[in-house]
Amino acid sequence: MSSVCAEFLEQHLRAATMTAANQTAKPPGLETEHNIAALFLAQTRANPGGEAIVERKDAKRRSLSFGELEERTARMASGLASQGLKAGERVALFVPPGIEFVAITWALFRLGAIPVLADPGMGRTRLLAALERTAPTAMIGAGRALLARRLFPRSFRSVRRVFGVGHMLPGLGRSMVMVESSGQDQHSLQPVLADDTAAILFTSGSTGPPKGVPISHSQLAAEVRGLRATLGFEPGERDLCGLPAFALFDCALGITSVFPGVDPARPANADPAALLRVMVEERTSTGFLSPALWRILVAHCIGNNKTLPHLIRAVSAGAPLDIDVVRQLRSLLPEEGEMFTPYGATEALPVTVISGTELVDLTDRIKAGEGTPVGRAAPEVEIRILDPAATDLTLMDPAHCLPQGSVGEILVRGPIVTQSYDAAPEDQAAAKLADPDGATHWHRMGDMGCFDAQGILWFLGRKSHCLLTSRGLRPPVGVENVFLGHESVARCALVGRGAEGAEQAVLIVEPKPGQTPNKPGAREAFVAELRARAQTSPMSEDIEQFLFHPSLPVDPRHNSKIHRGELKAWAATQTPLEVRP
Repeated sequence: MSSVCAEFLEQHLRAATMTAANQTAKPPGLETEHNIAALFLAQTRANPGGEAIVERKDAKRRSLSFGELEERTARMASGLASQGLKAGERVALFVPPGIEFVAITWALFRLGAIPVLADPGMGRTRLLAALERTAPTAMIGAGRALLARRLFPRSFRSVRRVFGVGHMLPGLGRSMVMVESSGQDQHSLQPVLADDTAAILFTSGSTGPPKGVPISHSQLAAEVRGLRATLGFEPGERDLCGLPAFALFDCALGITSVFPGVDPARPANADPAALLRVMVEERTSTGFLSPALWRILVAHCIGNNKTLPHLIRAVSAGAPLDIDVVRQLRSLLPEEGEMFTPYGATEALPVTVISGTELVDLTDRIKAGEGTPVGRAAPEVEIRILDPAATDLTLMDPAHCLPQGSVGEILVRGPIVTQSYDAAPEDQAAAKLADPDGATHWHRMGDMGCFDAQGILWFLGRKSHCLLTSRGLRPPVGVENVFLGHESVARCALVGRGAEGAEQAVLIVEPKPGQTPNKPGAREAFVAELRARAQTSPMSEDIEQFLFHPSLPVDPRHNSKIHRGELKAWAATQTPLEVRP
């Protein structure tokens, strides 16, 4: 054999060996562009000098440019990889909102690891149980979270590697400062399959134990597309982040995230004056806040003759915002500003979006008890109304779907919809319907609703919150909206008393501050006013029993979703005031 032939053969064998190795290491469909971090890197390279994150706390201000954020995430990913963290590993993340939270999360995405974003607001018992079910193999957290691992070892028994953020006691874990400093400035994206899990989030737990929800890389990308299409986000905007997880979308959209120093576990305790000061000084064009934050901010502005001069987009997410607050909020915005409410869930977002203008136009119908309008389907999303009696379905069947105007369970399909729950086969069976196409699933939102003649979806309440009356299921939200128009009512909840199938409706009212009827005869007078309001709508005219509660129990995450099961149990021990015609 000639030397030329030998050299050619050697080169050919080397090439074949490398090709085979690459095919082994990279199965079909495994691509770096499928990694959600590819969207983040595209934005950082398009605007490396622009501010990515601003962190405000008291009088202090910290910021990071997109270029600096990319460098930090690369060093973190490289450093974590050198510590043995691998793609596909679950990492429990307990880091306060701000620069470190965003940087670490995107570093994990780059690495192909899976951040487990547990919400401290769900409470210690639920949090520990959720963590135990999810079984992360690593943990990154601040001091208190690291200490909790020592105090509750059972819930953390799957954790093998621990990393700490900020001040930490010796022996609790390896500092992320050291991990980052040991990393390299360059770290390539981990190739992933489009349907690989990118993160695990948790439902709010307002209707039961919080469920782990695996979110795929393709679903996160679809949610970014959905938010851009429905809310019109543009690179270079500035977002006041009242809901920390949405800052991750900001990075993928090329938007500056401004963290105002609000405790996400206690949004109702936020200082509205400080919130407004940050919003004005940072010239935020978007505010992405929970209804609780909007209520206190709007009340502060109205009471102090303030406006929101730079805000062109006010987004309220997590629960419906009272129509009167919507109207007030719109009055604070500049002429080109608008308010939006997306409808969705941890398992699917955004499903629909409605503007403040549309809500105000529908005020009379809302106060008449028709429900809460949530808008039309977002791009790429399909919505159906399912017969609520079809509880045993496993396969989507159009024969069980209801026509326009009929009330049933909201069913959605699209690339924004998750395909499963984590380690929860019963929840999976109850919430997911396979489509006959064999490739997609429909998600049962657990919400009751209907479409009107204009194609707008109306939300009527959770299915599990419906009263079980002699006439069938009775959704609560439409009835509650009738009474929320009363000037002394802060919140209210319709619950059932009595045996299932024969429950009687009782309205529980939380009066506004200073409006609690404590004087003799005051309760009777208040109830008489409520009864008169009930007569204004056929949806509420039969409501005759009323109870007063000092503060309705709500979820910590949004400070808006009422814990109706707890209220129902409380109502069973009370004697309601009754007014008959």
